[in-house]
Amino acid sequence: MSQTPPLSSAAVGGAGPERSSAPPRQSTGRPSGQSASGRPAWRRSGRSAARAGENRVGWLFAAPAVAVMVIFILVPVGMALWVSFLEWNGQSSPFTGNYTFVGFDNYTRLLTTEGLLQRDFMTSVRNTMYYVLLWVPLVTVLSFGLALVVNQRVLKGRSFFRTVFYFPSVTSSVAISITFLFLFQGSGVVNTILGWFGVDGPQWFTDSRGLIHLLFSALGMDSPPGFLKDNSLGGLSLWDWLSGPSVAMCTIIALTVWTTSGMFMLFFLAGLQNIPVEIEEAAEVDGATPWQRFRSVTLPLMRRSITLVVTLALIGSWQVFDQVYIMSQGSPAKTTLTPAYLSYTRSFGDGQFGVGAAVAFVLFAIIVVLTVIQRWFSRERDA
Repeated sequence: MSQTPPLSSAAVGGAGPERSSAPPRQSTGRPSGQSASGRPAWRRSGRSAARAGENRVGWLFAAPAVAVMVIFILVPVGMALWVSFLEWNGQSSPFTGNYTFVGFDNYTRLLTTEGLLQRDFMTSVRNTMYYVLLWVPLVTVLSFGLALVVNQRVLKGRSFFRTVFYFPSVTSSVAISITFLFLFQGSGVVNTILGWFGVDGPQWFTDSRGLIHLLFSALGMDSPPGFLKDNSLGGLSLWDWLSGPSVAMCTIIALTVWTTSGMFMLFFLAGLQNIPVEIEEAAEVDGATPWQRFRSVTLPLMRRSITLVVTLALIGSWQVFDQVYIMSQGSPAKTTLTPAYLSYTRSFGDGQFGVGAAVAFVLFAIIVVLTVIQRWFSRERDA
């Protein structure tokens, strides 16, 4: 019997089952259930749960502050907005009591309808406009100057001067207003000192003429030009718009500059202390004069601080109230009347809470628009 020869390996391979043409699966080098970052899936899920728990705890701690803001800010603002659409005297509930829904009538009376209300509001806007034009630059420059002085390393007693400059900002505005009221009386200290130099001091709180009108009068222009007198805007003639701040308003401006410059000084001081000393020393080594270092090094690096101070000053200038209430109450001849004080007198003095609320929301819109414009002009532009 002949023996069957053994099969070759090639024959065995051909006779066996067909092999797959797909490439072999490469090992990932990590056990199953492990993420690409090398962490197990159960650890990732555990961290997600811990993060969710931290978020819940964070909201729990923030809930009291959020509740206070909603209850004492958002809800009253919403109620005031509703009141601005009503004719309501404040003697009953604005939701269930005796009131009349007038829609936008309070706003139209304020802005477009000729009458006493429109003239008073436009007068307050004019007064505040001159207040802003004078107060914002003055308080910015003065507070910046004070910050530069108390930031000098060679100055002895820097802490003392910082306290002295900041002290008016924490003093009662009522007490300071009464003090200034006595200082600027007709026979007060200021006029007495002016008399020593042969200057006849003005009647600070009784002269209703504006500074621009006084300048025209000094130049011999006692009567206004016809086109300024005959044309009006918002119920006021163009001559009234160009009157300038009254003497009484200038007194209030001087008071508020003195009381707020110390607070803004701290903002500038914080910015100055953040400037690296090495930069100033390098500029000094390069031969830059003190003015050149201030103009080319300090000012550019203080851009954000200046923007912050100007923004806060612009917002605060449209909200001046307590100094007007204590010192002048809008007199003389409404040359110190401001929108905030007008809103107060219309609401609590005349019982027209709808009109007062409308004044407040128009004032809010003015502040927002001016702040947006100011921020746009002071934005950082790419080189």
